[in-house]
Amino acid sequence: MNVRNKLENLFGKWSGERSVSFTPLPESGSARKYYRLRGIKNSAVGVYNPDKRENSAFAYLAKHFKKINLNVPRIYASDQKENIYLIEDLGDQTLFNILTLPAGKKQFSPYDLDLIQRSLIDLTRFQIHGSKGIDYNKCYPRPSFDRQSILWDLNYFKYYFLKLAGIQFDEQKLEEDFSTLTGHLLKAEKNYFMYRDFNSRNIMVLDEELFFIDFQGGRKGPLQYDAVSFLFSSKLNFDGQLRSELLEFYIESVNKLKKIDSKQFKKYFYDFALIRILQMLGAYGYRGYFQGKAHFITSIAFAINNLESVLNSKKIRLKMPELYNCFGLIIDKMNSGFFPLPSQSTGKLNVRISSFSYRERIPSDFTGNGGGFVFDCRAIPNPGRIEKYKHLTGKDLPVKEFLESQPEAMKFLKESTDIVEQSVKNYIERGWTDLMINYGCTGGQHRSVFCAESLASYLRSKYDINVILTHTKFSG
Repeated sequence: MNVRNKLENLFGKWSGERSVSFTPLPESGSARKYYRLRGIKNSAVGVYNPDKRENSAFAYLAKHFKKINLNVPRIYASDQKENIYLIEDLGDQTLFNILTLPAGKKQFSPYDLDLIQRSLIDLTRFQIHGSKGIDYNKCYPRPSFDRQSILWDLNYFKYYFLKLAGIQFDEQKLEEDFSTLTGHLLKAEKNYFMYRDFNSRNIMVLDEELFFIDFQGGRKGPLQYDAVSFLFSSKLNFDGQLRSELLEFYIESVNKLKKIDSKQFKKYFYDFALIRILQMLGAYGYRGYFQGKAHFITSIAFAINNLESVLNSKKIRLKMPELYNCFGLIIDKMNSGFFPLPSQSTGKLNVRISSFSYRERIPSDFTGNGGGFVFDCRAIPNPGRIEKYKHLTGKDLPVKEFLESQPEAMKFLKESTDIVEQSVKNYIERGWTDLMINYGCTGGQHRSVFCAESLASYLRSKYDINVILTHTKFSG
């Protein structure tokens, strides 16, 4: 029996009626699958999650929070053996949707700010009231945000972001810096419930009420982590002044429930901002580069902007030279266009052209279209084997003149251009928004760069389109 049949059977047992519709909901960043089931009178969200321990943690925490009147979804029914359960249908409107629409707005409205402040107030209730009487041994995967949890996050960043993005580092020195940061974070007070993923996508808005989801990774931990998760949410992009004002508002809200030392809280705030941003970069790298999910790749640049904001605050006093070296390389790559931003809606076709090295990986299609072309330039003469061209690139005149003199190279360029041009014309006629073209060669320096530059120049001269050109091996 498949997941759909299992959930429909569970829905029938709970509601006493058959479901008349079964609709998959957008994927999250986890292995959980969500579906909306509707009957004539009832509606519920069905969840399938193969991780039994995570399901148990969610059920326990949901029951605990409901008991103290926190707005979390009710669990209607569950079948632990089949890894499925039904929860309250809270609709589709998230706080994220509200705060990021309409596109291009410059500032948050009074209504937006009210929702933001209410979210922060409710966060303090989870952290302080929610921590009372909780059995942290039922939390998953760890009972507390301890040394192991921190190291998991840092290694997530190392292996799924730094390595996948091609950032070079000295592993031993980086591990020493990780140890420095971990030891410092463990000194902060951590006797609160840590929601772990408190962000605007996990806050539902229904009938003007706020509801909170995806808390199954919660555990015992510090106050700062969740405040950071919300205030440094990548795509909300709070400016420095608003973030400071909201931080003060949050601290005041905490103090209404439990007096804390504000100075001590702020002492660790930016250090937790750093660990959270590194964790997000690891998650975006894994979900984006490794799993190929477009939304996560386009979130990377926003997270790096937040990283720059934290570094520019000068509030982190720890000596971590190798980690700071990595930060510099990350920011350099962002400035070169390596980490893409989502397309701005201009009504024009966006043609993204990249050169790359086959020693690494083919650039990802972060638009989610799954279309486009990859052309292998390794069949044409390689100027990189000639001493006088070795330190040049396909943008330099001597290399261009060399390749233009090679019949094989010009034949390859013409035929690839003809293929691309056919799609450009078709995409424009159909009103499609994105097309991706990749040229690869051995080193990503000569042939692929020459072809990418030539195609970009040709398309810009002939069509009213947006051409975005990226060379993944060097800035330019």
